[in-house]
This record gives sequence, C-alpha cells and structure tokens, in this order.
Amino acid sequence: MPSKYRSPVMDRRSFVKIVTASLGSLMAAIVGLPVIQYFISPALGKTSSDDWISLGSVDNYPIDIPTLFNFTITKVNGWERSSHSYGAFVLRKEGQDPIVFSDICTHLSCRVNWNDEKSEFYCPCHAAFFGKNGEVVSGPPPRPLDRYVIKLDGDQLFIHLTEG
Repeated sequence: MPSKYRSPVMDRRSFVKIVTASLGSLMAAIVGLPVIQYFISPALGKTSSDDWISLGSVDNYPIDIPTLFNFTITKVNGWERSSHSYGAFVLRKEGQDPIVFSDICTHLSCRVNWNDEKSEFYCPCHAAFFGKNGEVVSGPPPRPLDRYVIKLDGDQLFIHLTEG
C-alpha cells in the first residue's frame, strides 16, 4: 500500500504556521501604522499663531474714551484644547487712527481697568496707574501698556495677535 505523499521541504503544520504568521503580521501593520501616526502627529503640528482679530467697526468706539473689547481664542495642541481670553482697550481720537492697548499690566501681568473719573488706567494688584495714552503715571510698571499693531479695512478695525 502506497503511503501518503509528504513534501520533503514542509509539512502541513509548518505551512499553516507560516500563513497564519504572515496574515497576522499584515493585519497588525494595517491597524498599527495609523495608530502610530495618530500618536506622533500632534508632536509634528504647528504651535505658534499669527492672527488678525476683528474688533468690529471703528464707529462702535466712542471718541476719546478707552473702550474695553474682550475676545477668546481657542487652540488645539494635540489632544489638549485650551481657551485664552484677551482684552484690548480701543482709544479713538478725532482725525487719527485708533490706538489699541493690551489690558495687561506690564509689571506682573494683572488686568488693568479704566477709571472714567480719574481718566487713567488702574492696576489693582500693585497700585499702578497709566495715563490715557498708556504711559506710566505712577507705580512699579517698567514700561507703558503694550500696544497692538492695527489694520483698518474700510471702517473695520483689526489687531495683530502673535503667539508662540
């Protein structure tokens, strides 16, 4: 009686092991490469920003009275979503381009407020006072209030916000 044919190179068990390992490796690569890309891609993303923020029409701001404009910017850095609020005082003068000041004190980064009665900016943290044009009147600040770069497009006012 003749015996069953057997391959001198590979038996059935070895063939099944090789095919199973090959298919398993192929499936792992198909699933694994996108997962690896998902974890690496946030590190390769852009982290700085360079935005022009619209403050609306210039006509919304009264002449010779600093007016506060608040805005929030939301950023996505990888899986982290963060929102930062900013403030800007718009000072519009007759016949001149508006001046836009940051509402952050140059001493220790506290928020400043406008006092109509005294016509000056006041920082409540360390009793710092700034004049209507942002200059230091008294207190510990080392420099005047920071100014934003502005752009007028018709009657629309934009400020340039850079970070990163």
